[in-house]
Amino acid sequence: MQEDQQVVLVTGASSGIGHAIALSLARNGHVVYASMRETEGKNAQRVAELQQLAKREDIALRTVELDVLSETGCRAAVDAILGKEGRLDVVVNNAGMLMQGITESFSIDQVASIIDTNALSWLRVNRAVLPAMRRQGHGLLMYVGSTTARLHEPFLGPYVASKVAGDALAEIMGMEVRPFGIESVTLVPGAFTTGTEHFAHAQEPAYTAVVEQYGDLSSRMATLGDKLNAIDAANGSALTVEDVGRAACQVLSMPRGTRPSRVIIDGQQKGTEAIDAIYHVKQTAFLAHLGLADLAPAAPQASPRDTPGSTGENP
Repeated sequence: MQEDQQVVLVTGASSGIGHAIALSLARNGHVVYASMRETEGKNAQRVAELQQLAKREDIALRTVELDVLSETGCRAAVDAILGKEGRLDVVVNNAGMLMQGITESFSIDQVASIIDTNALSWLRVNRAVLPAMRRQGHGLLMYVGSTTARLHEPFLGPYVASKVAGDALAEIMGMEVRPFGIESVTLVPGAFTTGTEHFAHAQEPAYTAVVEQYGDLSSRMATLGDKLNAIDAANGSALTVEDVGRAACQVLSMPRGTRPSRVIIDGQQKGTEAIDAIYHVKQTAFLAHLGLADLAPAAPQASPRDTPGSTGENP
């Protein structure tokens, strides 16, 4: 194995951002395990396509069965990787789901479900990988977050709540594992109207009778996709999910101990970098007062492509 080649597990890699990250990292020379549910069921065709692609391009892109809602499944997948590779350097917590609609109209079970998938799954996966990373004395916990965790939007209540919860878990766990040489980086994409299956598979509210009480307010959701595209065009942005994959490559190319805590990949240019910068200053100062300065997260960064000397997958 090459000295700079890393063993990576990517969750939710059957499509969208997870697929793009797995493919980018494998093409960049890493050993990548693209995980998904039902590898011998509904995702069997996607597994076959990834295997064919890996053979055609001669890259170390493999698949592994992993259900992020099952702690046993998470541990089994990680054990399988450790058994084959002897180590696990990076885990990319990406698996997620979307819900759109009037917040009041979602059932409690729906909201609990999306928090389980988008936040608690990160804890399950981390619990499976962290013992090995502590033994190694190094590792990288990477997450796919969302700009909505900083700038909230209507019609995305359960989704935003889940991303905020995941963001907090990731940040706090990152502080707690720093003494063991384990880094934590959150990739923060803006909205992508194409390239993912989130919108196509988004869950609708359980209580349509509640939706009706809001009149035509919910109808305004139908225009948001076009408005996002218009914002991207006005910004001269043509970002795609592949840009998130390239950002992951650039982060892995950085020397250990130099990686930022957050990386923004936002075609809408919402400005969450400014919020991150102020947040980091205040958080670092408060942790210092508590005598915990050594646990403070690394500084955030707008884009790893701005780092001098960094390299990654070519566009």
